[in-house]
Amino acid sequence: IMMITEQMYFLSFLIAALGLLAPSVYALQTEPPSSSRRDFFNKATFSIVASSAGPLWLPSAAANAQESAASPLKLPPIGLGCWAWGDSLFWGYNPKNDGDLKEVFNYAVSNSKQPVLFDTAEVYGAGRSETLLGDFAKSTNEGETVLATKFAPLPWRTTPESVVKACEASVKRLGGRPIDLFQIHWPNAYCNAQYWDGMAMAYEKGLIKAVGVSNYGVDATRASHAALAKRGIPLATNQIQHSLLYRYPQENGLLQACNDLGVKVLSYSPLALGLLTGKYDADTVNQIQGPRKSLFKKTVGKPEFKNLMASMKTVASEHGNANLAQVAINYCRSKNTIPIPGARNLRQVQSNYGSLDWSMSSEEMNFLDHASSKISYADPSINWFPRQDKDTGLKMFDS
Repeated sequence: IMMITEQMYFLSFLIAALGLLAPSVYALQTEPPSSSRRDFFNKATFSIVASSAGPLWLPSAAANAQESAASPLKLPPIGLGCWAWGDSLFWGYNPKNDGDLKEVFNYAVSNSKQPVLFDTAEVYGAGRSETLLGDFAKSTNEGETVLATKFAPLPWRTTPESVVKACEASVKRLGGRPIDLFQIHWPNAYCNAQYWDGMAMAYEKGLIKAVGVSNYGVDATRASHAALAKRGIPLATNQIQHSLLYRYPQENGLLQACNDLGVKVLSYSPLALGLLTGKYDADTVNQIQGPRKSLFKKTVGKPEFKNLMASMKTVASEHGNANLAQVAINYCRSKNTIPIPGARNLRQVQSNYGSLDWSMSSEEMNFLDHASSKISYADPSINWFPRQDKDTGLKMFDS
């Protein structure tokens, strides 16, 4: 079984990485929708499926993180996730809408009193998201933005040098500036320590200003924090899924571990892929195109979901013109995390930043804790992230 799952792991990543390796990906995306090549590469970009290793021994040293200097990275209270900027399969990206994305970028930069955090990744649109962000940022001063991107730990990337090489490519797509925050996108089934060394090398070469991880569990966060500390490099962030419909990091000690280490948590999907905006119910869910439809259908009809929506409306009513998306964003802020909701148009980005006009009280947070305690739209046991490093036994993923 282990042999078969590892073969599946390799082959699925190979298919996904074709989008990264093909020199004409963007050209493919501009072909007519009927193009079979376009369909193939769009699906390949998203179809990254990995396996989980079975139970292995866990080295006790992994839980003993060493002290490191605090990260100098200064982050705003919210950021902007750029997954949809280039992703055709999941978000229906169309280059014709690049003007809308530019408008989103300009609004965020022009209306923020702090540097604006934009989070992207090399796999988003096979580099298209990074390229768009780099093009948009050319008109800004370096201090106006915090550009964050993520390294994809693909199966054949097994050395520290592979991290540096990928980083150099991301730097180029992002416009040539040193990357403000460079993150490991997800845990791998092997070579995780090599990736940490690669991140340190990129930092020491001046390619990046801060190091982060993503989708790391408690033990993996502590281990990477300790490994970087040995080289005098702080682990700045851990980007994890966290929302009113996905509260596992609060319950399994992951948020607490990050706080104890001084690692800032970036909450991705704080709107649960749009489900917490109040836009979708049993009738409107059928309007959705793509993979979100089946996921949402499993949730919107549940009484617990309807109760959560009602509770969110109660909180929103206490804050003037607040909407449900702002309630969801401020819930993540109330947990001492930095939510990074996406935005594809001016209305969405205005709504996101409108959440900064008010803060959630502890009573409101507790009220929503109770309302969301019986409902989740995803099960962390059903995912493609490897749970352990097969070589060291280190537990990599919790939720």
